[in-house]
Amino acid sequence: MSAQSAEGRLLSHSPGSPTVLRILLGTQLRRLRMEKGISREDAGYSIRASHAKISRLELGQVSFKQRDVADLLTLYGVTDPAEREPLLALAEQANAPGWWHKYGDLLPSWFEVYIGLEGAASSIRTYENQFVPGLLQTPAYARAVIELAHEKAARSELDRRVALRMARQGRLDSGLTLWAVIDEAVVRRTLGGTETMREQVAFLLDITAERNVTVQIMPFDRGGHAAAGGSFSILRFPERELPDVVYMEQLTSALYLDKPADSDHYMEVMDRLSIQAEEPKATRRFLERLISG
Repeated sequence: MSAQSAEGRLLSHSPGSPTVLRILLGTQLRRLRMEKGISREDAGYSIRASHAKISRLELGQVSFKQRDVADLLTLYGVTDPAEREPLLALAEQANAPGWWHKYGDLLPSWFEVYIGLEGAASSIRTYENQFVPGLLQTPAYARAVIELAHEKAARSELDRRVALRMARQGRLDSGLTLWAVIDEAVVRRTLGGTETMREQVAFLLDITAERNVTVQIMPFDRGGHAAAGGSFSILRFPERELPDVVYMEQLTSALYLDKPADSDHYMEVMDRLSIQAEEPKATRRFLERLISG
Protein backbone atom coordinates (compact mmCIF):
# COMPACT_ATOMS: atom_id res chain seq x y z
CA MET A 1 0.00 0.00 0.00
CA SER A 2 1.37 3.42 -0.93
CA ALA A 3 1.79 6.19 1.59
CA GLN A 4 -0.87 8.18 -0.30
CA SER A 5 -3.57 5.50 -0.23
CA ALA A 6 -2.86 4.63 3.39
CA GLU A 7 -2.95 8.26 4.44
CA GLY A 8 -6.14 8.90 2.53
CA ARG A 9 -7.76 6.09 4.48
CA LEU A 10 -6.42 7.43 7.78
CA LEU A 11 -7.68 10.95 7.09
CA SER A 12 -11.12 9.69 6.08
CA HIS A 13 -11.56 8.00 9.46
CA SER A 14 -9.95 10.70 11.60
CA PRO A 15 -12.19 12.41 14.17
CA GLY A 16 -10.04 15.54 13.97
CA SER A 17 -8.39 15.37 17.37
CA PRO A 18 -4.86 16.82 17.05
CA THR A 19 -3.53 14.08 19.32
CA VAL A 20 -5.00 11.33 17.17
CA LEU A 21 -3.74 13.01 14.00
CA ARG A 22 -0.23 13.09 15.49
CA ILE A 23 -0.47 9.40 16.38
CA LEU A 24 -1.74 8.51 12.92
CA LEU A 25 1.10 10.43 11.28
CA GLY A 26 3.62 8.96 13.72
CA THR A 27 2.36 5.47 12.93
CA GLN A 28 2.82 6.11 9.23
CA LEU A 29 6.34 7.46 9.72
CA ARG A 30 7.29 4.50 11.87
CA ARG A 31 5.98 2.09 9.24
CA LEU A 32 7.93 3.85 6.48
CA ARG A 33 11.11 3.89 8.56
CA MET A 34 10.88 0.20 9.41
CA GLU A 35 10.14 -0.77 5.81
CA LYS A 36 13.43 0.89 4.83
CA GLY A 37 15.33 -0.70 7.72
CA ILE A 38 16.43 2.68 9.05
CA SER A 39 17.28 3.01 12.73
CA ARG A 40 15.85 5.70 14.99
CA GLU A 41 19.39 7.03 15.42
CA ASP A 42 19.86 7.52 11.68
CA ALA A 43 16.40 9.03 11.32
CA GLY A 44 17.17 11.42 14.15
CA TYR A 45 20.43 12.44 12.56
CA SER A 46 18.61 13.38 9.34
CA ILE A 47 16.49 15.96 11.19
CA ARG A 48 19.23 17.11 13.57
CA ALA A 49 17.61 15.38 16.55
CA SER A 50 18.09 12.40 18.86
CA HIS A 51 16.63 8.92 18.50
CA ALA A 52 14.47 9.78 21.53
CA LYS A 53 12.76 12.54 19.57
CA ILE A 54 12.04 10.12 16.73
CA SER A 55 10.44 7.81 19.28
CA ARG A 56 8.28 10.66 20.62
CA LEU A 57 7.30 11.69 17.09
CA GLU A 58 6.31 8.16 16.17
CA LEU A 59 4.21 7.88 19.33
CA GLY A 60 2.49 11.19 18.59
CA GLN A 61 3.67 12.71 21.86
CA VAL A 62 5.08 15.92 20.37
CA SER A 63 4.14 18.28 17.56
CA PHE A 64 5.63 17.96 14.08
CA LYS A 65 7.68 20.48 12.16
CA GLN A 66 6.90 20.51 8.46
CA ARG A 67 10.62 20.53 7.65
CA ASP A 68 11.23 17.46 9.83
CA VAL A 69 8.41 15.50 8.20
CA ALA A 70 9.64 16.52 4.74
CA ASP A 71 13.21 15.43 5.55
CA LEU A 72 12.03 12.11 7.00
CA LEU A 73 9.87 11.38 3.96
CA THR A 74 12.88 12.02 1.71
CA LEU A 75 15.00 9.71 3.86
CA TYR A 76 12.31 7.03 3.65
CA GLY A 77 12.12 7.27 -0.13
CA VAL A 78 8.75 9.02 -0.36
CA THR A 79 9.60 11.50 -3.12
CA ASP A 80 6.43 11.55 -5.23
CA PRO A 81 4.60 14.84 -4.48
CA ALA A 82 1.27 13.01 -4.67
CA GLU A 83 2.37 10.77 -1.81
CA ARG A 84 4.12 13.46 0.23
CA GLU A 85 1.39 16.10 0.24
CA PRO A 86 -1.24 14.17 2.26
CA LEU A 87 1.34 13.43 4.95
CA LEU A 88 2.59 17.02 5.05
CA ALA A 89 -1.01 18.25 5.23
CA LEU A 90 -1.66 15.86 8.10
CA ALA A 91 1.36 17.28 9.93
CA GLU A 92 -0.12 20.76 9.63
CA GLN A 93 -3.53 19.64 10.91
CA ALA A 94 -1.92 17.71 13.77
CA ASN A 95 -0.38 20.90 15.12
CA ALA A 96 -3.76 22.59 15.63
CA PRO A 97 -4.50 23.31 19.31
CA GLY A 98 -7.01 21.09 21.12
CA TRP A 99 -10.04 22.40 23.05
CA TRP A 100 -7.94 22.30 26.22
CA HIS A 101 -5.47 24.82 24.79
CA LYS A 102 -6.88 27.59 27.00
CA TYR A 103 -5.79 25.53 30.03
CA GLY A 104 -2.30 25.03 28.63
CA ASP A 105 -0.67 27.05 31.41
CA LEU A 106 -1.99 24.51 33.93
CA LEU A 107 -1.07 21.34 32.08
CA PRO A 108 2.29 19.58 31.85
CA SER A 109 2.98 18.34 28.33
CA TRP A 110 2.72 14.69 29.35
CA PHE A 111 -0.86 15.21 30.58
CA GLU A 112 -1.89 17.21 27.50
CA VAL A 113 -1.14 14.03 25.56
CA TYR A 114 -3.50 12.08 27.79
CA ILE A 115 -6.35 14.59 27.43
CA GLY A 116 -6.01 14.34 23.68
CA LEU A 117 -6.11 10.55 23.81
CA GLU A 118 -9.06 10.62 26.20
CA GLY A 119 -10.93 12.93 23.85
CA ALA A 120 -10.43 10.57 20.92
CA ALA A 121 -10.97 7.24 22.68
CA SER A 122 -14.09 5.16 22.09
CA SER A 123 -13.61 3.23 25.33
CA ILE A 124 -11.54 3.46 28.50
CA ARG A 125 -11.04 0.73 31.06
CA THR A 126 -9.39 1.87 34.26
CA TYR A 127 -8.33 0.56 37.66
CA GLU A 128 -8.01 3.08 40.50
CA ASN A 129 -6.69 2.42 44.00
CA GLN A 130 -6.32 6.01 45.25
CA PHE A 131 -9.03 8.32 43.87
CA VAL A 132 -12.33 8.14 42.04
CA PRO A 133 -11.50 8.31 38.30
CA GLY A 134 -11.36 11.90 37.06
CA LEU A 135 -14.25 11.35 34.63
CA LEU A 136 -16.48 10.36 37.56
CA GLN A 137 -15.56 13.02 40.10
CA THR A 138 -17.96 15.65 41.45
CA PRO A 139 -16.70 19.26 41.51
CA ALA A 140 -16.24 19.24 45.30
CA TYR A 141 -14.40 15.93 45.29
CA ALA A 142 -12.27 17.04 42.34
CA ARG A 143 -11.29 20.20 44.20
CA ALA A 144 -10.25 18.15 47.25
CA VAL A 145 -8.08 15.90 45.07
CA ILE A 146 -6.54 18.82 43.18
CA GLU A 147 -5.73 20.66 46.40
CA LEU A 148 -3.59 17.72 47.53
CA ALA A 149 -1.14 18.41 44.69
CA HIS A 150 -1.63 22.20 44.49
CA GLU A 151 -2.12 23.26 48.09
CA LYS A 152 -0.51 26.68 47.48
CA ALA A 153 -2.50 27.48 44.34
CA ALA A 154 -4.72 30.55 44.26
CA ARG A 155 -8.48 30.07 44.36
CA SER A 156 -8.79 31.19 40.74
CA GLU A 157 -6.31 28.53 39.64
CA LEU A 158 -8.14 25.84 41.58
CA ASP A 159 -11.39 26.94 39.96
CA ARG A 160 -9.85 26.55 36.50
CA ARG A 161 -8.40 23.16 37.31
CA VAL A 162 -11.81 21.95 38.50
CA ALA A 163 -13.44 23.45 35.39
CA LEU A 164 -11.00 21.54 33.19
CA ARG A 165 -11.83 18.27 34.93
CA MET A 166 -15.56 18.90 34.56
CA ALA A 167 -15.11 19.77 30.88
CA ARG A 168 -13.41 16.42 30.32
CA GLN A 169 -16.53 14.68 31.63
CA GLY A 170 -18.36 15.86 28.53
CA ARG A 171 -16.87 12.82 26.79
CA LEU A 172 -19.35 10.64 28.68
CA ASP A 173 -22.16 12.46 26.87
CA SER A 174 -20.59 11.99 23.45
CA GLY A 175 -20.11 8.27 23.02
CA LEU A 176 -17.26 7.30 25.34
CA THR A 177 -17.66 3.98 27.15
CA LEU A 178 -16.06 3.91 30.61
CA TRP A 179 -15.51 0.74 32.66
CA ALA A 180 -13.86 1.39 36.03
CA VAL A 181 -12.72 -1.00 38.73
CA ILE A 182 -12.25 0.97 41.95
CA ASP A 183 -10.59 -0.26 45.11
CA GLU A 184 -12.80 -0.14 48.21
CA ALA A 185 -10.29 2.19 49.87
CA VAL A 186 -11.17 4.88 47.30
CA VAL A 187 -14.78 5.23 48.45
CA ARG A 188 -13.94 4.82 52.13
CA ARG A 189 -11.15 7.41 52.19
CA THR A 190 -12.69 10.75 53.18
CA LEU A 191 -11.61 13.62 50.93
CA GLY A 192 -13.13 17.06 51.33
CA GLY A 193 -15.27 16.07 54.28
CA THR A 194 -18.19 13.74 54.94
CA GLU A 195 -20.71 15.62 52.79
CA THR A 196 -18.33 15.73 49.84
CA MET A 197 -17.87 11.98 50.04
CA ARG A 198 -21.59 11.36 50.39
CA GLU A 199 -22.23 13.49 47.31
CA GLN A 200 -19.48 11.65 45.42
CA VAL A 201 -20.86 8.20 46.24
CA ALA A 202 -24.37 9.36 45.31
CA PHE A 203 -23.00 10.59 41.97
CA LEU A 204 -21.41 7.18 41.32
CA LEU A 205 -24.81 5.60 41.90
CA ASP A 206 -26.45 8.01 39.49
CA ILE A 207 -23.85 7.75 36.74
CA THR A 208 -23.77 3.94 36.78
CA ALA A 209 -27.40 4.01 35.71
CA GLU A 210 -26.08 5.18 32.32
CA ARG A 211 -25.50 2.41 29.79
CA ASN A 212 -22.02 3.61 28.86
CA VAL A 213 -20.63 3.66 32.44
CA THR A 214 -19.76 0.55 34.43
CA VAL A 215 -18.27 0.66 37.93
CA GLN A 216 -17.07 -2.28 40.01
CA ILE A 217 -15.78 -2.11 43.56
CA MET A 218 -12.82 -4.29 44.52
CA PRO A 219 -13.60 -5.17 48.17
CA PHE A 220 -10.98 -5.53 50.85
CA ASP A 221 -12.03 -9.12 51.48
CA ARG A 222 -10.84 -10.21 48.02
CA GLY A 223 -7.26 -9.94 49.28
CA GLY A 224 -4.42 -9.44 46.82
CA HIS A 225 -5.07 -9.03 43.11
CA ALA A 226 -3.32 -8.69 39.76
CA ALA A 227 -3.08 -4.87 39.85
CA ALA A 228 -1.24 -4.59 43.14
CA GLY A 229 1.33 -2.41 41.37
CA GLY A 230 -1.02 0.56 41.07
CA SER A 231 -3.57 2.38 38.94
CA PHE A 232 -3.64 2.25 35.14
CA SER A 233 -5.97 2.90 32.22
CA ILE A 234 -6.36 1.28 28.81
CA LEU A 235 -7.64 3.48 25.99
CA ARG A 236 -9.09 2.07 22.79
CA PHE A 237 -9.86 4.08 19.65
CA PRO A 238 -12.35 3.71 16.81
CA GLU A 239 -9.53 3.85 14.22
CA ARG A 240 -8.25 0.35 13.56
CA GLU A 241 -4.83 1.78 12.74
CA LEU A 242 -4.40 3.02 16.30
CA PRO A 243 -3.14 0.56 18.91
CA ASP A 244 -4.56 0.41 22.41
CA VAL A 245 -2.64 2.70 24.76
CA VAL A 246 -1.89 1.88 28.40
CA TYR A 247 -1.55 4.98 30.57
CA MET A 248 0.06 5.07 34.01
CA GLU A 249 0.34 8.39 35.80
CA GLN A 250 3.18 9.24 38.17
CA LEU A 251 3.78 12.29 40.33
CA THR A 252 5.61 14.36 37.71
CA SER A 253 5.31 12.30 34.54
CA ALA A 254 3.38 9.51 32.88
CA LEU A 255 4.10 6.27 31.08
CA TYR A 256 2.42 5.43 27.78
CA LEU A 257 2.63 1.89 26.40
CA ASP A 258 1.36 1.08 22.92
CA LYS A 259 3.12 -2.15 22.00
CA PRO A 260 0.61 -5.01 21.61
CA ALA A 261 2.56 -7.22 24.01
CA ASP A 262 2.18 -4.59 26.74
CA SER A 263 -1.43 -3.63 26.07
CA ASP A 264 -2.47 -7.29 25.79
CA HIS A 265 -0.87 -8.02 29.16
CA TYR A 266 -2.64 -5.12 30.85
CA MET A 267 -5.94 -6.09 29.23
CA GLU A 268 -5.55 -9.58 30.70
CA VAL A 269 -4.94 -8.03 34.11
CA MET A 270 -8.01 -5.82 33.69
CA ASP A 271 -10.12 -8.81 32.74
CA ARG A 272 -8.99 -10.65 35.87
CA LEU A 273 -9.76 -7.59 38.01
CA SER A 274 -13.25 -7.40 36.55
CA ILE A 275 -13.87 -11.04 37.42
CA GLN A 276 -12.47 -10.65 40.92
CA ALA A 277 -14.33 -7.42 41.77
CA GLU A 278 -17.99 -7.10 42.74
CA GLU A 279 -20.35 -7.32 39.79
CA PRO A 280 -21.96 -4.01 38.75
CA LYS A 281 -25.30 -4.75 40.47
CA ALA A 282 -23.53 -5.85 43.64
CA THR A 283 -21.42 -2.70 43.43
CA ARG A 284 -24.56 -0.57 43.37
CA ARG A 285 -25.82 -2.34 46.49
CA PHE A 286 -22.43 -1.77 48.13
CA LEU A 287 -22.57 1.95 47.36
CA GLU A 288 -26.17 2.17 48.60
CA ARG A 289 -25.14 0.60 51.92
CA LEU A 290 -22.17 2.94 52.14
CA ILE A 291 -24.21 6.08 51.59
CA SER A 292 -26.92 5.03 54.04
CA GLY A 293 -24.50 3.94 56.75
